[in-house]
Parts: sequence; structure tokens; C-alpha cells
Amino acid sequence: MKPVVLDTNILLDIFVFNDERALQLKKALFDKATQFLASQKTIEEFVDVISRPLFKLDKQTQKAILAQWQSIAEQQDDSNLASAPWQCQDPDDQIFLDLAYQLRPTILISKDNAVLQIAHKAASENILITSDYNAFRL
Repeated sequence: MKPVVLDTNILLDIFVFNDERALQLKKALFDKATQFLASQKTIEEFVDVISRPLFKLDKQTQKAILAQWQSIAEQQDDSNLASAPWQCQDPDDQIFLDLAYQLRPTILISKDNAVLQIAHKAASENILITSDYNAFRL
């Protein structure tokens, strides 16, 4: 099985929205049979997003969500991360591409159109970028 990188939108579906489409993915997270990867910068992005007033999460809930994710994800040092050969239109999402590129072969699950547009280029580098919540099974 390839290791999996989850972008912030997917993490929101799992930890905040309890999206039905993400149920099997959430189960896989807690089963710990699949390797999920994160880095300090991807975690910082997640922290920034869940702290936004839009989500109405109090500090305690934010900390609990973050602690859950950090207990599951294998954290990679991103201080020496090689840049992916493609640039994402959204600079906040570049770190997910860089992490997937550094640790390839990998699967990057995302709902972000700017990330998904790079899928065909990433495929030649043995990176599957997909919006399929069940791609972790590949």
C-alpha cells in the first residue's frame, strides 16, 4: 500500500463534518493499517483552517481534533522538503504536493480543484492525486 497524504478539505470532512463519503477513510485512520503522512506545514495549515470562525469550533475542540490527527499521522520533517516540479495555483496547497512528491510513491486525496488539476502531471512521478475517498485502498 502506498502512503497517503490528506489535504485540509479531506481532514475537515473527517474530523469536523463527519461526511458520509469519508466514513471508510475515517475508519482506516483509526485502524492504523494505512500509513497517513503529514508535516509541520500541513499541520499548520489545518490548525489555521479549523480556527476560523466559520467552523465555530471552540479552542478545546480544535485541540482535540488536532491531537487526534497528530496521533494518527506519521509526521515528516518538511525543513528539507524538495519542491514538486509543478506549482499549485493556491500557494497554501503547495505543501501537500511537495510532501507527496518527496515521499512518492504516494496517494494525495484532495477535493481542491487547484490540486486535482495537477493529477495528470503527478501520475508520471508515481503520485496518485484523486478526490476518491477510497483511494487509500490502492
